Amino acid sequence: MSTSVAIAPARSPVKGWLGVLAVTLGIFSLMTSELLPVGLLTPVGSALHVSEGVAGLMVTVPGLVAAFSAPIVTVVTGRIDRRIVLAVLIGLMGAANLASGFATSFAVVLVARFLIGLSVGGFWSIAGGIAVRLVPERQVGRATAVIFGGVETASVLGIPAGTLLGDLSGWRVAFAAVGALGLLSVVCMVFLLPPLPAEQSIELRELPTVFRSNAALRLALALTFLMITGHFLAYTFVRPILHAHGIDEHATGALLLIFGVAGICGNFLAGSLVAKSLRGTTIAIGVALITATTSLVLLDTSTVTAAALLVLWGLGYGAVPVTFQTRILRAAPATPEPASSLFVSTFNLSIALGALVGGAVVNRYGPLTVLWPATAMVLAALLILALPRRTAGQPIGDERYSSA
Repeated sequence: MSTSVAIAPARSPVKGWLGVLAVTLGIFSLMTSELLPVGLLTPVGSALHVSEGVAGLMVTVPGLVAAFSAPIVTVVTGRIDRRIVLAVLIGLMGAANLASGFATSFAVVLVARFLIGLSVGGFWSIAGGIAVRLVPERQVGRATAVIFGGVETASVLGIPAGTLLGDLSGWRVAFAAVGALGLLSVVCMVFLLPPLPAEQSIELRELPTVFRSNAALRLALALTFLMITGHFLAYTFVRPILHAHGIDEHATGALLLIFGVAGICGNFLAGSLVAKSLRGTTIAIGVALITATTSLVLLDTSTVTAAALLVLWGLGYGAVPVTFQTRILRAAPATPEPASSLFVSTFNLSIALGALVGGAVVNRYGPLTVLWPATAMVLAALLILALPRRTAGQPIGDERYSSA
């Protein structure tokens, strides 16, 4: 595995940051595209004559494809200018969303979702380490945080906004709007990114070695898998869950927007807490998710109560990306690129499995029932954190992980 990293030669900080913002817009549009169906399952399923559980495949398919394409696209495109690769991947996503907006069958939508998954996995893996080539070295950390902020903002704001647009103008308009945003991202990257000659920094054969040799990384990936799968078991079907409580169809977009605003607050709150206690922040996330999901089952939920629970849920999930990305980087400081590739794969695989299993549960037992396995997955993560460190797979006596 090549470990050399080329810092861009003297480059205008303004132009560099414009490039960072172009990449951020691209990753925001990609992640919004991947998860947009969460808020639109019911209208899409109704229009294309499939059940809500089957409609959940719109989340499962891109998640699975992204999980496997994350390392593969990075290696296969190893000799191609990164600006070209990123622009092509975003363009593919934009075209796929436009196709979804005009689809007359669910099969066409699933083909488009496959292409979106390919774009998400490849783009996220490449874009995550691109800041070092755009801005001066002293600004790399801040620029990387901004780029990953596109992932977080999409998860907690892009989807609610897309849902609201779908409620007001129809689900086809929402898909088309995200497609248009993707095409705008292509234009921004073409004009704002400099040439970025390829540097193959990871090989597929390296990934198993990195995974086997690092116990702390295995722990971080296990926690990511459990919590993200648990979240998407429930969140994929949040619209049917709210409807099962008798909450008005038109209130769903507004409630998800509330979730999004709370999520952004959770992201900034976690950013200030992880440096003090990574383990404590992780536990707080789990407690928030469990409280929200169990309350949605046990309480007679009104619109006001649902809003309060979605605030709590949003605070918890909004803290997930920065918390778990920090855990990954602390676990593998010497191999950040392979570790990040494994993280991207695990994250997207969890999205896919959560939607897939959740769809099966919803189809058979109804939407509220899915909240129980969601709670169980997050609880399992908390139990792993409670185990002695040797049992949990974390090195003993390594002060670097004393707060993990």
